[in-house]
Amino acid sequence: MQIDPKKCVACGNCVAVCPMGAIYIDRGTNRAVVNTTECVECYNCFRGMSMEHLNPVVVRSIRRLLGLVRLRFDPEPDVCPTSAITPDELVWPRTVRRAFSDVTATHESTGIHGRGTEEVKTNDVTNRLGLGAVGLTVELGRPGVGVWFRDVEHVTKSLATAGVSFESKNPVTAMMVEGGQGRLNPEILDEKVMSVIVEFTTPEADILRVLELLKRVATEIPTIMALGISVRCDETGHADIEQVLADNGFAPLRAKTNLGLGRAESAPVPSA
Repeated sequence: MQIDPKKCVACGNCVAVCPMGAIYIDRGTNRAVVNTTECVECYNCFRGMSMEHLNPVVVRSIRRLLGLVRLRFDPEPDVCPTSAITPDELVWPRTVRRAFSDVTATHESTGIHGRGTEEVKTNDVTNRLGLGAVGLTVELGRPGVGVWFRDVEHVTKSLATAGVSFESKNPVTAMMVEGGQGRLNPEILDEKVMSVIVEFTTPEADILRVLELLKRVATEIPTIMALGISVRCDETGHADIEQVLADNGFAPLRAKTNLGLGRAESAPVPSA
């Protein structure tokens, strides 16, 4: 993202709407500037503000005149009065920033929107997660913090040593080099995004070992890590893993229980 200095009137409205704090007013030039290192190309400033087409020379003149008598002329807080915000023509590898940060962008590698795959609420239809297996999501980054792909790689390489199975349809998995044991495409390691979700499965017997690994890795990366765990319940609606987690100091919170109301994974063959 860029801000046209010929149009900008330094109203500061775009500073407040940037979720990464990547826009600031340069007091030397009296223009808004985008810190391209911290900008994750989420398009929140461009898409979230109304663009008006006032003459920037006129607006600056009015602001200066009013400033002499301690008055201000400011547009509404959700308006860029001179349409100074302009998207860049992104090229690889910077395009990866928008793919992981702009909720309206489609991942070329997977053809889906968003940072992960379909939720496990479709599991009764897809059967992606079977009995005895645990599905985990590791979300890295948040607005205001973000995450560098070099830190994502540290997490995926560590998980690979534990023998987890990465979800093939996940955008992060699509960025892994073949046979690389969790290594990502080296071209994207210096790219920063709003957040990513790493998805993988592991046998229920290995869950404690994986959780201890993630607890350690979380202290080694300069961002936020959030963990989600999914399992199939038995016929009574219970899952043994909840007690296993509680007994080992991992307090589980049952945030969602999904009941399958769609078609069965494999319908029984009617008898003759």
